[in-house]
Amino acid sequence: MMAIILWIPAGLIGVCLFPLLPLKWRLWMNHHWSRCLMWFCGVRIVVQGSPVMRDPVFWVANHVSWVDIFVLNSVRTTSFVAKSDIRSWPVIGWLVAGAGTVFIARGQRHAIRAVGEQMKQRFARGEVVGLFPEGTTSPGFDVSYFHTSLFEPAIRAGVDIQPVALRFYHRGTRSDRIAFVGEQTLAHNVWCLLSAGESVVEAEFLPLLDASQCQALGRAQVAERMHAAVRAAVRKGLEDDTAHAEDAAGRPEHKQGLVK
Repeated sequence: MMAIILWIPAGLIGVCLFPLLPLKWRLWMNHHWSRCLMWFCGVRIVVQGSPVMRDPVFWVANHVSWVDIFVLNSVRTTSFVAKSDIRSWPVIGWLVAGAGTVFIARGQRHAIRAVGEQMKQRFARGEVVGLFPEGTTSPGFDVSYFHTSLFEPAIRAGVDIQPVALRFYHRGTRSDRIAFVGEQTLAHNVWCLLSAGESVVEAEFLPLLDASQCQALGRAQVAERMHAAVRAAVRKGLEDDTAHAEDAAGRPEHKQGLVK
């Protein structure tokens, strides 16, 4: 806890300096700050598969917790698409805003076009853009429907799309201990994380769809393929799929998840 209390102000100072720094330095700082934060939180990250590490790419992942943002940033600095409400979150909202998150105001017709333009700019700079297309968090045992609207800007930009499956473990077994769901507050969730001891997050980077395939398929079919790939990987290794699915269905969704 003390390490995190000291580390978060360092991150806030860092994002204040971002406008003065070259892109390369900003990406480096974001990446290493996220890795240290996860280490202080007791989260061990296990990377599987072959993440795209150099070229522009659109990462599409299931969504379990605010931790997801920093897990993926620990692999490669990622600009996420998030609903505008997250900007007002204490501390985490400030950090993700300063780190280049693309915010979208839901319910406004021009919002998708504006976000698409920002995504296009980031792809042009060779960056990663990340999306949690479920639009909300889950206990992590299954994957909800993928909303399709924000696949379109990536397809138009002509970038590859790579699905990512996040699986959470506690004491060696699949767990929803640190899932940010229901009516739980952010402070309560952070306390659950810190009191859990070591948690493990497996980030499995699945085979990507190249840009030409995406353009041929269109956003609906691309989203369908991404969902099928991520869902199969998330459910991999569950000993009792039915029990976990029932548990996931019985818990209310958290309304502060990322963008639909």
